Amino acid sequence: MSQTLKGAVSPVLRADLRPFASVAVSAVLWLAAYNLVQPLAQWLTYSALRLGPGTHLGEAVAFFLYDVPKILLLLSGMIFLITVVRTFFSPERTRALLGGRRQGIGNVLAAALGVVTPFCSCSAVPLFIGFVEAGIPLGVTFSFLTAAPVINEVALVMLFGLFGWRVAGLYLASGLTIAILAGLVIGRLNLERHVEDFVWQIHASGGTEMEKLTWADRFSRAWASTREIVAKVWLYVVVGIAVGAGIHGYVPEQALANILGKDTWWSVPAAVLLGVPLYSNAAGIIPVVHALMEKGAALGTVLAFMMAVVGLSLPELIILRRVLKPTLIAVFVTVVAIAIVATGFLFNAVLG
Repeated sequence: MSQTLKGAVSPVLRADLRPFASVAVSAVLWLAAYNLVQPLAQWLTYSALRLGPGTHLGEAVAFFLYDVPKILLLLSGMIFLITVVRTFFSPERTRALLGGRRQGIGNVLAAALGVVTPFCSCSAVPLFIGFVEAGIPLGVTFSFLTAAPVINEVALVMLFGLFGWRVAGLYLASGLTIAILAGLVIGRLNLERHVEDFVWQIHASGGTEMEKLTWADRFSRAWASTREIVAKVWLYVVVGIAVGAGIHGYVPEQALANILGKDTWWSVPAAVLLGVPLYSNAAGIIPVVHALMEKGAALGTVLAFMMAVVGLSLPELIILRRVLKPTLIAVFVTVVAIAIVATGFLFNAVLG
């Protein structure tokens, strides 16, 4: 009898475990590919292509060959995970959590969530689509998208180590304020019509009621969503990274330090204007920050530059163009840039 039960149960167990086995194998392959990206990019650049280490072209090519597969891998993995998580939450539940009934509560919650999530600016597209699919208001979405890259844990640790908890706390508070205000302003402008149509179509096709899904159903939806979104945005990712690679290889740190390392009124706006075209994260921009500080740049100028680089990078804007129309991108850049400039002036006034 036990053998009969075993024979009847085993096929069911195998069917139940098959989706998990497929995801586990994919995760191992994903992790292996991610760990091979950097050494492979180095080998292709300096051995296969025979470009010189430290040269402008070599640095740009190595950056491109490393970042394209890295970002596409992160993009794919993030879309898959977000889609699986989203199958457990109805649009109504997510909207209630971040939308809020009281004015501004959703923006505060979204900005706070952005602080504790390790998303970089190039994660903007899948995050944006995921928020829209969940029915979260546009302004609340932008509060999250602003806070996630602008308030960076590396920057917080660096500021704490160099200047103490007061400066680090001021940076955190100013970043949160920028994210909340940016979301409130964008939300009040009613700019939903400037989101690309296919994003709303994805949202409309998502359904409104919670469904009883098996794990196989959840994984199947995640695979389908990953293929669909990556197919729509990969070219924008490649173009954005190509722009960033060129800047990374050919814009010298010393030139930035010479321009911004001056005690003038226009240093903060100049820092923001120069930071927008660049492409880096807080860790990558630290050498430039140190150079600026050594040149005598005020702390507010340095932080404004860092915020502009990590929160308003040109590659990010190119990638966002896949889901946002130019008008909404221009509004987003203008609102956040003004807030960053104001923050830079505030830091210089308080700490000068």
